[in-house]
Amino acid sequence: ILEYCILSIIAKGEIYASDIIAELKKARLLVVEGTLYPLLTRLKNNGLLSYNWVESTSGPPRKYYVLSDEGRKVLQQLDGTWKELAFAIETAIGDRNNK
Repeated sequence: ILEYCILSIIAKGEIYASDIIAELKKARLLVVEGTLYPLLTRLKNNGLLSYNWVESTSGPPRKYYVLSDEGRKVLQQLDGTWKELAFAIETAIGDRNNK
């Protein structure tokens, strides 16, 4: 689920790692850099994203992440899987409150 959320955030546009953490925090998913960076590396090594170095006025260059074409395909598949899972869960627990 965390990888799905990260890919979804990156799909919105080029983004810096600390901004990914901020987006996850807004969604109440508390993720630290020690968790995020290995995931980003794995996603990159699997060909799902790439990065660009951008010069910073306040320090060293920053790595901005973007989805690859393969990353977009995988994200579409995950979207379908998530919808199926959400439907299954809603169906399974939906009647619980009516009894």
